[in-house]
Amino acid sequence: QLQASGGGLVQPGGSLRLSCAASGRSFSGYVMAWFRQAPEKEREFVASTNWRLDSTDYGDSVKARFTISRDNAKSTLYLQMNSLKPEDTAVYYCAAARRSYSRSWARVWENFTSRGQGTLVTVSS
Repeated sequence: QLQASGGGLVQPGGSLRLSCAASGRSFSGYVMAWFRQAPEKEREFVASTNWRLDSTDYGDSVKARFTISRDNAKSTLYLQMNSLKPEDTAVYYCAAARRSYSRSWARVWENFTSRGQGTLVTVSS
């Protein structure tokens, strides 16, 4: 079971760090990713990483502002979000799957076998 946390209300230009924890299991060997879904919009890919964190991928709209990271010892995935914009407002979800990493594969929400509950991020003044 994956559970995302850390969402909240932040002003434009601010920062937030999201966390995604897995209860009762290791992340070893897992591809992990963040997705988001804004009101009345389709779910969007945000970022992904392999389990060693030496391969990452970002959606065009968040590149250079967001950073994905993970602590495998703590079975926790993170998303550091800087320079937030109102258009970043969405429910953010984490996902995991045990397989070899492929950037194109990891951009598809339906590919992931474990998909967590979301956390709401609201960017507004």
